[in-house]
Amino acid sequence: MAGSSHGHTPAAWTGVTIVFIGFCVAGAFMVMAQPAGFWAGMAIVVIGGVVGWIMSAMGMGMPKDAHKALVTSQQRETAEAKS
Repeated sequence: MAGSSHGHTPAAWTGVTIVFIGFCVAGAFMVMAQPAGFWAGMAIVVIGGVVGWIMSAMGMGMPKDAHKALVTSQQRETAEAKS
């Protein structure tokens, strides 16, 4: 993944940060045995996913054509043998 900059976008960083905060909130309230706080943390997790998706739709994510499949050496050798 290092060659494709997968996930290195404002949409990905923002979504993952919000989801991480939501998991931390939910985990803290789970330990404190407070179900309402736990579900509030889970709501933050969902909001993080929605925010990331919206930001990606606004153009702050990876363009769809940037996800090119990698060619393995075996596939390359097979293609060269055919030509």
